[in-house]
Amino acid sequence: MTAELVRGQNHPLDRTRVEIRVAAGGPVLAGVTLGDAQGRLPGIEAVAHPGAPRLTGIEVPRQAAAEHRIAVDLDALSDAVHRVSVLLALPTGIGSLTGFGAAAAPAVSVTGLDGTPLAAYTITGLGAESAVVAVELYRRQGAWKVRAVGQGYADGLAAMLRDQGLPQAAELAAEIEEAVSQGHARAVPAPAPMAANRSEQPGAAPSTASGTGRLLPADAPADAPATESGTAPPSAPRPPSADAPIDYRHPARRSAPAPAAAPTAGSTPADGAPAPVAGDASGWSMDERLYNQVWGMFEDLARSVAAYRSATDFAESRLEQELDKALADPRNRLGTAADAARAAARDKHASLVAQARASLDRDLVQLAAEAEVVEPALPPAFARWGSPVWQGYHVPLERPMALRLGDLHLPEVMDLRIPMLVRLPLERGLWIDSGPAAYARGGGAASGREYGRRELGSALTDGPPDEAELSRLAMETAVAVAARMLAIHPAGDFAVQVIDPGGTAAPALAPLLESGALREPPAHGAKGVAAVLEALTRRVDLVQMAVRNRAADSLPPDLDTADQLLIVHDFPHGFDDRAVNQLRYLADEGPSVGVHLMMVADRERTQEYGPVLDPLWRALLRITPVPDAHLGDPWVGHAWTYEPPLVPRGSQVVRQVLGRLAEARRAEGR
Repeated sequence: MTAELVRGQNHPLDRTRVEIRVAAGGPVLAGVTLGDAQGRLPGIEAVAHPGAPRLTGIEVPRQAAAEHRIAVDLDALSDAVHRVSVLLALPTGIGSLTGFGAAAAPAVSVTGLDGTPLAAYTITGLGAESAVVAVELYRRQGAWKVRAVGQGYADGLAAMLRDQGLPQAAELAAEIEEAVSQGHARAVPAPAPMAANRSEQPGAAPSTASGTGRLLPADAPADAPATESGTAPPSAPRPPSADAPIDYRHPARRSAPAPAAAPTAGSTPADGAPAPVAGDASGWSMDERLYNQVWGMFEDLARSVAAYRSATDFAESRLEQELDKALADPRNRLGTAADAARAAARDKHASLVAQARASLDRDLVQLAAEAEVVEPALPPAFARWGSPVWQGYHVPLERPMALRLGDLHLPEVMDLRIPMLVRLPLERGLWIDSGPAAYARGGGAASGREYGRRELGSALTDGPPDEAELSRLAMETAVAVAARMLAIHPAGDFAVQVIDPGGTAAPALAPLLESGALREPPAHGAKGVAAVLEALTRRVDLVQMAVRNRAADSLPPDLDTADQLLIVHDFPHGFDDRAVNQLRYLADEGPSVGVHLMMVADRERTQEYGPVLDPLWRALLRITPVPDAHLGDPWVGHAWTYEPPLVPRGSQVVRQVLGRLAEARRAEGR
């Protein structure tokens, strides 16, 4: 059964020896790159192309043609290879195509060595692009998957290789063009085409090869080659005749994945899927492996939901087309024929949406099972405040690589939350938006009330929070982030300062004040604001000069070189133009020398500063004290709902953690 993919969708592979078949509307050249977990190439030796068609486990064609077969043996690849990307490009000087949009959309299919179709993808939406990453095979939890990519490049092959981190991209692109111009053809025989019915093939009963669990025909040789042939891929789309009925399914769709149960608490992977393991991603340490695994889950969820949304949008457009066609003739708008046409169109729409949801649910089952394994294994820097790992907290001896800043989820799957991890040191400061407008722009009252019931006890159960409640929650969010920053750094390596001009943040600051985590009391009034900002800007200036001149020994002995987090509450109360400019300076220059800014303010109230404040607003990462759908991902542009890292109502975990940190500081005399 072939899985017909749309852009961003992935599908598991049940074997590791496959062919990738390409059918295009004109001559194209094909290549393969072998990347690491981030898709980066170590060098030109990781590229199989017409000038160097063979790598260990990979063979690509030497010539430009409208049809290709690429042989891939995933078991033969080294452990450092995590992504196998299939590249297609239009050769120069061959034909008249200037972009993929000038011909029929390329179709790519992944098959077994015997031709058994596994997955297919038609690369639609291309225009002036002359190179495209068609599909990629990638490792996930010890198994391989195929993902439909369809990323085009108008600047051609060199730009595509450069985007994968290859410094010699232009030189290699020229070498490939030269090799294609030679017109060398591969000289290996093609495998026999697959029979129309597997039961008609001799020895077609599946067998396991070498104990690896891969299903192959019983008579298939262990090293069966995979090469080009004149036969078009079995899943390549064929244009319908003028009088043929409209095919409601996605182009080249022949079948859909088997429906999977919707994910629920305690879900386990479907039969045959590998059991999830915490820390199975690449990395030098367990923390780095968990970090990469979490962001792999984020990317998988983003692409799975993108595929689902694309499929449902396609179903809606097809429904409109079929209804328009059925009712185009006024004579057919009434009567049983019209009713039957409308019913048939809606049935097709419902069927396609159900197929898309089944494919999404299959991915969600695996991701939910992985989340249940990964969440308990996260270290304190990555874990929720309610995690048991905080009960056994010890002051760390090294700085962490990342920080959990909250959780992310999408509306299609409300119960699956992905930790929002950001690398340390922070490249951007934070703006915690405390105004009612922030809530209005967010995920809606239902989302806020549901989150309130789970995390804040009865605080939000009666409806949306008012201005005072939002202000309190915003400061509690700031304290929760600051406490985590203190707890995950070695004692004395991180300090927090607070500007509270009106003195209204004392209740939220109680955990920091009572534990002694604040080395200085919060600054009050205009004089206090000026003093703190003057000291921090001086620190940034001095450290920057010392770094530039390699003169760290010349820093004043009274200068605190620990990383600093400045929390600014109730902005713009107590701030003049000079103070605003100093804040902008700290936001821009501070992170490079360990000074980070956290603003707790109502964006609407700061509009009086106009364009003076806009650069500061843009320089900071906006988060909210209630769930809010405002963060976008770089892959498909989803609006993710962000949930802040608030401490569960009634929990004393922050006070306990800060108390242990204070004991460690006293023991070291810091």
